[in-house]
Parts: sequence; C-alpha cells; structure tokens
Amino acid sequence: MGTRYLLDTNTAIYFLEGVLPPACLPFMQSVLDEECNISIITKIELLGWQFPSAEKESEVTDFVTASVIIGLSDEIANQTISIRKSLKIKLPDAIIAATALVHGFELISRNEDDFKKVPGLGVVNPFAV
Repeated sequence: MGTRYLLDTNTAIYFLEGVLPPACLPFMQSVLDEECNISIITKIELLGWQFPSAEKESEVTDFVTASVIIGLSDEIANQTISIRKSLKIKLPDAIIAATALVHGFELISRNEDDFKKVPGLGVVNPFAV
C-alpha cells in the first residue's frame, strides 16, 4: 500500500459540495476508492451541520458511514497536547493533525497555513494538486 491519507473536514465538505477543482478529482477519487480515513472530529463537524434537506443529510451520513473513522486514543490525545503546547492551533485542528501523525497519514486539507507549522505532518492541498 502506498501513501495513506486523512481527510480534513474542509476537504470532505468541498468534496460533498462538488466544489473541488476538476484537476484534483482523479486524485481525490483514487484516495476515496482506496481508503477514506477521517478523524472523529471530522465526523462530529460533518454530522453537526444544519442540513438544508433530508437528502443532503443522507448523503453526508452515507459518506461518514463509508469512511474509516479514527477515534480519539490516549496516543492521539498526548500528541494533541504536545501540538497545542508548542503551536497556536485550534483544538479540532490539533486533534486532526495528531491523528494524522500517530497513524502515519498525509493530511488532505486546504488549511495549509495552520497545518504546515506542525512538525512532521505532510499536507496535501487538494486545490494545488
């Protein structure tokens, strides 16, 4: 198996809303076909929306159900604490970064500004693929 990826919440939203650039769609489709990994934070953020319709809620629920959801472990919590102590980064982003680091994932996110500060974290911006 090659590179494994974790989808940040913003990337999942862009995908679900159909607003990713056409040039990155083959990359995203190959990632999603292989293994769609999301943090428990992304599950909470996605399913916590006020959905405009039952159809949209069903679509997002199906996406989350089809994903591998990485829960919060002591190792991820400890890595999150370390990140928060050294960087000014929001707690949900720190948990997502820690999840990627602990599991050896590259993070797919448009939020390069915050995540590029995290040592050892590989970030792929889907808008730059």
